[in-house]
Amino acid sequence: MTTDPSVITTRKKSSDAHLRSVDLNLLTVFDAVMQTQNVTRAARALGMSQPAVSNAIARLKVMFDDELFVRCGRGIQPTTRAHQLFGPVRQALQSVHNELPSAGFEPQNSDRVFNLSICSPLDIRLAAQLVNKIKARAPTLQVIIKSYLSNDIEHKLRYQHTDFVIGYNEFKRPDFCNITLFHDELILAASNKHPRIQESVTQRQLSEERHAVVSLENIGSFSAPYYVSGKHLRAIVYQGTDMNSVLRVVSQTDLITIAPKWLVQNYSESLGLRLIKLPVEECAASARPCFLTWNEATNRDRGHQWMKKLLNQFTLSA
Repeated sequence: MTTDPSVITTRKKSSDAHLRSVDLNLLTVFDAVMQTQNVTRAARALGMSQPAVSNAIARLKVMFDDELFVRCGRGIQPTTRAHQLFGPVRQALQSVHNELPSAGFEPQNSDRVFNLSICSPLDIRLAAQLVNKIKARAPTLQVIIKSYLSNDIEHKLRYQHTDFVIGYNEFKRPDFCNITLFHDELILAASNKHPRIQESVTQRQLSEERHAVVSLENIGSFSAPYYVSGKHLRAIVYQGTDMNSVLRVVSQTDLITIAPKWLVQNYSESLGLRLIKLPVEECAASARPCFLTWNEATNRDRGHQWMKKLLNQFTLSA
């Protein structure tokens, strides 16, 4: 059954008329308030008065038929509906901004906020240096780093609550982009006092020993890709929240773990850990790629282009 063309035309006219009645400038206010979650800071960022921003929020509530923001301490807390709107609104504003002739990005003067998620243990290797490098090149730019990947990380990337993810997971979605930053060399870590593991380890020993790992239920788990694959199933005794806790447990027990070489080297002296080369049978899995991931929709954003280039150059030399 086909729809009468006159009906389609009528619906389009009605939709266009409704859109013309909407003040699209309110969307910039919504975006600023969502990012700052504070009316005063949003007003400062927009160059508006606080009463003007409060008035805009009141009109937004009517527009979307939702409270959108509720008071929480000295700030405000977005509602579920506000979170649902944030990604699409940001993408729409970003698309318009990127097509303007005057659109540009000057890192030295920018006060933009970038949200990065760096999974453990890469945060130990990268976070502090990254903060210092960005501060030196873009002193007014704000970078917020979270050192874990929550189970809704794909949702956050899709709706741009998170700008970039650095981790061992490759997110294979058509709307995500991934590049390999570097490969981490893997080794076996054991206590210097381990009763059976000394200077080398055989494949049989690796299979028979008890292991400590980063929780396999964690989407950002360093251990999961290695330990859950067929022939690599181990006798797992301890599952920690991150590699720091795993190495500390290993140092005080006869448990062993597979970990990045650079990380074990950092703690080998203080924790009394031994670095042991993986057996020949494991050589194919002795390096773990580290990925930088972002939303494809941001490819034309000049700020994202600058940040992506910096992250790529920085991590390659880290």
